[in-house]
Amino acid sequence: MALRLNPFESAHMTASPAKSLLMACLIIAIVILGYTILNAPDQRTGGQKISDAINELPNGVDKAGRQLESRTPGQKLSDAAKDTSDDVKKATNQQ
Repeated sequence: MALRLNPFESAHMTASPAKSLLMACLIIAIVILGYTILNAPDQRTGGQKISDAINELPNGVDKAGRQLESRTPGQKLSDAAKDTSDDVKKATNQQ
């Protein structure tokens, strides 16, 4: 019986180099795919942008104005996160 120096280490914890390389490739592929998706160009037509802006008017003129710009999904996600944090700040300051 082999003596183990680390009692928490099991025989299944050691990964082969092939598995490590496969995991690294998968992670890189996921990162590249995410980057590509978040930086995709805005495909909306001018009419769609105007329609989106009109639908956003009840939420404020600044949010409606953002709909007229060509923005990537990453920029839209960033704006949504900023708007959410602003809403949380307003809600906690009013109580």
